[in-house]
Amino acid sequence: MSRILIIEESHDTWDGMQPDLEKAHTLSFWPLDDDLGMHLQKKDYEIILLNFQMQKSDSFAMLQQIQQASPHTPVIGIGEVEEASLIVQAIKEGAFDFVIKPFSLEKILLAIKRGIENRNLKNQIDYLKRRQDVVYDFNRIIAVSPSMRRMIATLKKFSQTDSTILITGETGTGKSFLSGAVHFNSSRRDKPFIKINCANLPETLLESELFGHEKGAFTGANKTRVGRLEQARGGTVFLDETGELTPSLQAKLLRVLEEKSFERVGGNKTIFSDVRIIAATNRKPEVQVEEGHFREDLYYRLNVLRVHLPPLRDRHECIKPLAGYLLGKICRNLKKQIADFSPNVMEAFHSYSWPGNIRQLANTIERATILENTHIIQLQNIILPELHRAVSLNSNAREVLPAQPAESLADREKEAIIKALEECLWIQKDAARKLGVSPRGTSRKKSSAGAMALLS
Repeated sequence: MSRILIIEESHDTWDGMQPDLEKAHTLSFWPLDDDLGMHLQKKDYEIILLNFQMQKSDSFAMLQQIQQASPHTPVIGIGEVEEASLIVQAIKEGAFDFVIKPFSLEKILLAIKRGIENRNLKNQIDYLKRRQDVVYDFNRIIAVSPSMRRMIATLKKFSQTDSTILITGETGTGKSFLSGAVHFNSSRRDKPFIKINCANLPETLLESELFGHEKGAFTGANKTRVGRLEQARGGTVFLDETGELTPSLQAKLLRVLEEKSFERVGGNKTIFSDVRIIAATNRKPEVQVEEGHFREDLYYRLNVLRVHLPPLRDRHECIKPLAGYLLGKICRNLKKQIADFSPNVMEAFHSYSWPGNIRQLANTIERATILENTHIIQLQNIILPELHRAVSLNSNAREVLPAQPAESLADREKEAIIKALEECLWIQKDAARKLGVSPRGTSRKKSSAGAMALLS
């Protein structure tokens, strides 16, 4: 039952409604001679009904007290005369709604319902904001190695500006996550944050995704669509794999950076959108410029603030804490209880070069977690190329694995999938293409081959 506080000089209005209201709500009436602020600090209400035409009290002063003591509690104003200036001032100073006497039970119940829904929505938004702040808190990013510490310190400074950022680094190093950290620690944190992978879509679809399109712009364009750059107005757009952009899209992106404007596909109306661009690439942009594959002027526009994300093999100090964090996250998702890795697993992790970086580490741990039946991840559940040659084990400490039955077709299929993933640096779509498996076919195989989950 919702708790409702009614601030009114007389209870006459509520006498007839009180029995019906109390079927779904708990009503309290405020004695006007007490300290309202102190009371609200001790007791919580879902809704407060405040009469703005009381003779013995300054209603606007009380509204201010409510907002200070209980800022998320909606206030519904009540008036005995439909006075436009009073209603406008009440709403302007923070009242959620306003009803005029005499009102019906249905009308006040509807106002209360809307107020409670508004309060719940604000609470959900606040929760999501707090959760995002925790996830994207620079101080919680695992950065043990000196190179990562320097890079995080640089990004903290960059997040306080509106300038374009270029993040370079190998696939799977965490460029997308760090772009989120920049956004959620910037002045744009309350605005949209949108991620777009420029390598995942053909040119025509990517152009529509970025800039939107007008109705009839092409076959199948049955209605006008707002593009991502327009949706992100005031916020941040993360463009991953910008090295894959075609010359035509490079020219249009250059205009966005220079003028904050563009046109939808098939339209001639100029759309203005103030967005911050964070670009990322796993290629060497200077080489692309020299070879004529990337516009030099766009490169200079993107390369205002630049950081390089080192590969996992160059920050071995981060491997153990990263593996522990990933194991905890994966266990929560899979509802399993696995406490740690065996010592020889950690030795293998530190000996391996990790060409697929954090993404490959995460996939390796996920597979091992699915297969593991004990409370410690064991070496036999870790699949990495040349693992047993990479791990230096004393002969008396070497694990003796039980004899394995003849390899089944499903086992060979799993190994083929894992090998393809490793050869493609754990980029799933490339591995699927190498295997000649369509996304639809991959989805069908997931149920019969556990390793196929790594491609989904």
